Amino acid sequence: MTTTTALDLDAFWMPFTANRQFKQTPRMLVKASGMHYTSDDGRTVLDGTAGLWCVNAGHCRPKIVEAVRRQVGELDYAPPFQMGHPKAFELANRVAEILPPSHRHIFFVNSGSEGVDTALKIALAYHRTRGEGARQRLIGRERGYHGVGFGGISVGGMVNNRKTFGSMLTGVDHLRHTHDLARNAFSKGQPEFGVELAEDLERLVALHDASTIAAVIVEPMAGSTGVLLPPRGYLQRLREICDKHGILLIFDEVISGFGRLGAPFAFDKFGVTPDMVVVAKGLTNGTVPMGAVFASDKVHDAFMTGPEGAVELFHGYTYSGHPVAAAAGIATMDVYREEKLFERANEMAPYWEETIHSLRGLPNVIDIRNLGLVAGIELQSIPGKVGARAYDVFVRAFGKGLLVRTTGDIVALSPPLIIEKAQIAEIANKLSESIREAA
Repeated sequence: MTTTTALDLDAFWMPFTANRQFKQTPRMLVKASGMHYTSDDGRTVLDGTAGLWCVNAGHCRPKIVEAVRRQVGELDYAPPFQMGHPKAFELANRVAEILPPSHRHIFFVNSGSEGVDTALKIALAYHRTRGEGARQRLIGRERGYHGVGFGGISVGGMVNNRKTFGSMLTGVDHLRHTHDLARNAFSKGQPEFGVELAEDLERLVALHDASTIAAVIVEPMAGSTGVLLPPRGYLQRLREICDKHGILLIFDEVISGFGRLGAPFAFDKFGVTPDMVVVAKGLTNGTVPMGAVFASDKVHDAFMTGPEGAVELFHGYTYSGHPVAAAAGIATMDVYREEKLFERANEMAPYWEETIHSLRGLPNVIDIRNLGLVAGIELQSIPGKVGARAYDVFVRAFGKGLLVRTTGDIVALSPPLIIEKAQIAEIANKLSESIREAA
């Protein structure tokens, strides 16, 4: 086992990390299995975040490990441009089995960020193909996170992403976010108040004219800015307004997809079908980078015109549908189905809700929100030090053998779907201790 002290930490410029702070007191993970990591000092750490929302089926599942090992020895790489390999088509068909019949056209990418940029490009090209090339405006939402591509940052609503890299894409506007602490604090499941915020889209249509708007992209559940749930009826109203004005609706389900909310996808959970869906993380259980865009027949078929020898969509990636990622994805679909993990998440959700809401009343806890096997615990910020309190909780929890995720002063939880009730109780106990100590 390689120890931290034996490593030179300087060369790796870490992503979304306070590098100087981390390298002074590193937190290293060296092994994983099931619900747990092992740290470099030999401690067992309960994974309360499924890695980074990725490992829905638990870590190092033998079926997935073996599929990857076998595929590397059989076919390591094949070009996806004007060539194919069976595993990519097999995976597409396997994923299509859990999609509506109208949405079984799957474009493979390598990450959620690539998936978002792909969906946005498809939206623009779709309207141009149909003779409505003036539809070039993209609508995102405040506090939305859509990855780190220039398209995703442009439609995203995370301030640090936007201020650091400038104006990026032109012709972008934003809906207001749906977080309403005054009216919806400590909601269980979807909050009651806020459906009227969907009318922002009508306001933007009046401002820009529908003929200029290509697509609206939202996370049905926003994870990266603190588990923000859609008010009842909100997504349905967005769908209605988009249909009324000929605007495409895109769901970013990079976090909410593959069972996290107790259904295959958030659009299943909420009963709202978008025109395109972006997924990643849970597609391969985090084993090999991969993402995808699910496109409706309406969107896909608009491109299938003109000469048969023409490239219909001038877009893709060197590693789209990579053989090893595809093998990991097929095995992941097997595990989800054989162990009925989506159904299991739904069955565990009531106990999860009850346990997580038991943290109400702890020092500085100002909100708790949940759905499926996801929860956000919002803490009162220290004046002038936003994020410091939650970071303190994060470090203390890790010291107790629990991995959580923080964004600002919100502690986000989303464990692997294989979690047991005793482990849910363990998460609550260790988090409770950490919150009290950080008070």
